[in-house]
This record gives sequence, structure tokens and C-alpha cells, in this order.
Amino acid sequence: MSESTRPLPSLIPLAHGGWEVKSLMSSTDFMIRGLGLLPPNSVIPVIVVPGIMGTNLRARRKPRLGRKRDERNGVAKPGEAVWRPPNGKQDGVRDAYRWSRRTPTDRQMLFDPATLEVDDKGPIVLPSPEDGYVLSDDDVRLRGWGEVHADSYGGLLYALQTRLNQTFGFNDISKTRSVKQHWKKLMVLDPQTRGMNLEPLTESQLEKHAQHYFPAYAVGYNWLEDCATSSLRLEQRILEIIESWKSARRTCSKVILVTHSMGGLVARACAKRIPDKIAGVVHGVMPALGAPAAYRRLACGTEAFSPSNGAIEDLSGAAIAKILGDTTEMTTPVLATAPGALELLPNHLYPQPWLHIRVMMSTGLQPATHGGRGDTIRHREAPVDYLHMPSAKVSNPYDLYRDMKSWYRMIDPLLADPARMYRRRPGGVENVIKLAIAAAEKFHRSLGDYYHPNTYAFYGIDPGKLAYGQLRWSAPQRTGAPLALTPANVADAKATARMPGGARRVLVEEKSALQFAPESQESAGDGTVPHQSGAGPAGKIKQVFATRGYDHQGAYNDEQMLMLTLRLIVRIVQELP
Repeated sequence: MSESTRPLPSLIPLAHGGWEVKSLMSSTDFMIRGLGLLPPNSVIPVIVVPGIMGTNLRARRKPRLGRKRDERNGVAKPGEAVWRPPNGKQDGVRDAYRWSRRTPTDRQMLFDPATLEVDDKGPIVLPSPEDGYVLSDDDVRLRGWGEVHADSYGGLLYALQTRLNQTFGFNDISKTRSVKQHWKKLMVLDPQTRGMNLEPLTESQLEKHAQHYFPAYAVGYNWLEDCATSSLRLEQRILEIIESWKSARRTCSKVILVTHSMGGLVARACAKRIPDKIAGVVHGVMPALGAPAAYRRLACGTEAFSPSNGAIEDLSGAAIAKILGDTTEMTTPVLATAPGALELLPNHLYPQPWLHIRVMMSTGLQPATHGGRGDTIRHREAPVDYLHMPSAKVSNPYDLYRDMKSWYRMIDPLLADPARMYRRRPGGVENVIKLAIAAAEKFHRSLGDYYHPNTYAFYGIDPGKLAYGQLRWSAPQRTGAPLALTPANVADAKATARMPGGARRVLVEEKSALQFAPESQESAGDGTVPHQSGAGPAGKIKQVFATRGYDHQGAYNDEQMLMLTLRLIVRIVQELP
């Protein structure tokens, strides 16, 4: 073999302060040296906090059974996997078919928050060794990599572990030091690339960075539960991780958090309690102020299509919608009583109003030109807006969410309990829904606009990745008996039927029928979080980056966003004494 060395797995810290590396003995004829990378004794763990549905969940292995609390899952056996997002197209097709056969009752019982816990046995996909760095499945499972969706976070975790801990190389022959290639790319990267707006990376900054070891961890959470509860699990893991390194006689007092989407809300709540244990935070595509898509998915089901998608993207979107629930009958039993899901709704700081009700009124006939000939005519329509919410009448968005009677309601209580799990509770399922909304409101108001002092964030502002910045219920011109529409009678209309695609048929004053459907996404974003929410941290943190070129779920699979994250971690380290 032409190689002079072969890479060995990551070194394991020992209680007395030393390091251990695992290798196999070979014959004396095998003249290849084993190379183990000895980390610095100063340790700064980097912890990835995933977004909603990015954590694998299973039925509790040891469910408690009491008079007031039954933790037994109604469908899955103890320890059985309940939620593991698909990895790859083949898994996606299979899961779309499997989940399309799940009834609303199945979904409600499967996703009962009290019966679930984080599943650390999920798939782990380790790429080919990068630049001689070897990781073992056992090592990374101990760091929680099996808790999170491999397709969304596996590449991020691997890059954090390998790139952060390989800063300089050394030439044995010339006895010279060189900067590793992945850092060289950052040093010459145009600072204006896709909105990153960074000052150049210097070798002196890398020298300070290289004084520390950055083991990469993942910490999942039960995303159906209140984010405040999830933040307690993150806090516990942070303290445990720090203590584990201290017990191995390493210097470790702070961690760095890298968050995705809803994980940013969890991390912010955690950082508010233990800011001194956190060196800094990088938030990626966080719905800082919530997202109208959360209302849309509860009220109408998960959207399958977008005007900014191509045919292949729409096929993928349709499969995802089948998995998550493409009708309100499928989404309501899962989301309506889950505080974590409700905490993604537009909060009290989201720009108001964002919910609108309009009718497309005909303004007469006009020629319609085809091939240069004005040989046909069509109706010209213009929108007439009748309601805007939240508004002076209903200024608190949480009162809008609690409204379960209006035709435009987000939650229909008749759909929320198909398994009849709450029939014996005082107030039934409506009270459970109100308690979940109250928990979401309490979390939002308690968190407010708090951010850790050493925080950076990036978000999508891509006109080619449209998201719901506003949600509009729109109906074509009314049919039936002539009737003057007013904000009052449109608001008081009665729902008579649910239609395909999330549309609703309503009757105004028992005379005029209208069919309202949700309009398509209209705001620049990342396909899920609109720029209005992504930009929420502006002016409250170190720096916010308006970026483009990726979709929400795959933000950290984008090489440029990954490089931005690495660069920001180096910047965070510069703030340390």
C-alpha cells in the first residue's frame, strides 16, 4: 500500500485525563502506521437541536399506569418506533403509502404526547471518511445522533465533528503547517455569497479555534409537548454533557447550540435559564414569530403544492402531505391538543393582520387576447376584502385560535377526538384544546423576544421558495339570491360543508352560498417559514443573515449554509476568554 498511515477512530476520553484509541494488531509485514488525532483538553461540545418532527419518537418503554395518567400508547407496543421520518426517496414513497392508510383515530392514539419518548435507536448514516476522519456507529449513538432524522441532520453532525476538529495539517517532510481545505474555502469565499455578508476568516482566528475540541452531539425532544418542557430535557442534557467531560478531567464549562426551525424556540427557552452554560447559538430557519402555515395545516391539512415548485417538487410535496396528513380530518386529532405544534402558530409579535377573508367580485367583461386576436371574452375579477385578523375587534391571536365556532375556525372540535380519548374529561376535548392553546400562549409571552447574548441566525428570503406570510380565504363571486355582503354577515356565515383541498362552503344569512378556499403561498421564504418570521431576531442578536437557495427542511444540507454555520462557530469562539 502506498499510504504511510491509516486513520483510527476518534479517541475516547479516560477518567484519569488520558485518551484511548481502538485499533487492531497486524503482522509486522503490514507497514502502515495508525493515526489517531489527539484533541485539545479544552472541550466545547456543539449540540444540534432539531426542528418539529425532526426527532424520532417511540412508545414509552416503561409506561406508568395511574388513575389520572395512562402512558400506554393505544397502538404501539412499549419501545416500538412511532415516528421515524423517511430517509431517501424510496423510504418516502413507502411511508406515504403506509401513512395514507392510517385513520384519524390511529393518528390520534399513535401521537398521544403522554405516551411517547425520544427514540435514540433511529437510523444513522455515516458518510465516507472525510479527510481521514473515522467515526463509529457506537460512538455517535452515545452522542445522540440516533435521536434525530438522519437525512436532515446526519450531514450536519458529521461536518461539525470532522471539520471543526481538523483545522491545520502538518507536512512531515517540509515541517510546515497548512490550513485544511474546508477552511481554505471559507477564507476565500465571497462574503456577499447568497446573503452571508461575513468579514473574511483569518488564520489567527483559526489558531484560537484550534485550541478547543468540539465533539458534536444531538439532543432531540418530544415535539408534541410544550417547548418549555422540551427545553428542560435540553438543559438536563447540556449539564450532563458538561459534567461528563469534567469527570474525564477536561476543561469544559460551556456548549454551543446549533438549532433548526422549532429547535430554536426550545433552545431560546433553555438559554434563558442557563445563559452561563452556553457560549453561543446559531439559529437556522427559526420561525421566531411563528408561521401562518401552522394555521393552514390545522384548518385545511398539509399543503401539497406551491406556485414556486416544479413538477418533481410537487410530487415530493404530495408524498410529504400524505405522511403528515393532507386533510384537516388527519391533522386535527394530532395537532389540536399538542402544545408544541401550536407553538408554531403566529405569536403575539407576528405582524398583524395576517389572516384575511375575501371574495373575488366580477367587475364586468373584457376581451381576452389569444395569439394576437381578441376573439373571446372573460369575466374580470377583483378581490374585495371583508375581514382582517387579528384586528381591533380580536387583537389577541390566541383568542382567534380559541374560537371553535366561526366558519373560518382553525380547529373543529368535532374532528379532534375520533378515538374518544377525552370524552370523560371535564369539558371534553374542547377544554383540552383550550389548555393546549393556553400553554402555547404562556410559552410565547414568557419567551418574548429573548435571545442569548451571543446569537447569530440565518433565514430564507427566497422568492423561489414561497411560504405563507399571510393566509387568505378566498371565494369566487357568490351564487344564489342577490345579497349585499358586509364584514358582519361574512363573519357570521354558517359553514355547511368541507370540500376537497381544504375549501369550506358557507351560507350567508341563509341566502347566499360561498365556497372559500385557502390561497397559495405568497411570501418569499424557505417554503415553510416566511421572511417576516425569519427576520424576527433582527436588532436583538449579533447578526441576522437573509439567505436563499434552499428549502426549509434541507437548510443544513446546503453546503453554503453549512459553511456559514462553521464560520459562525469560529466567530463565537473568538468571544471566549
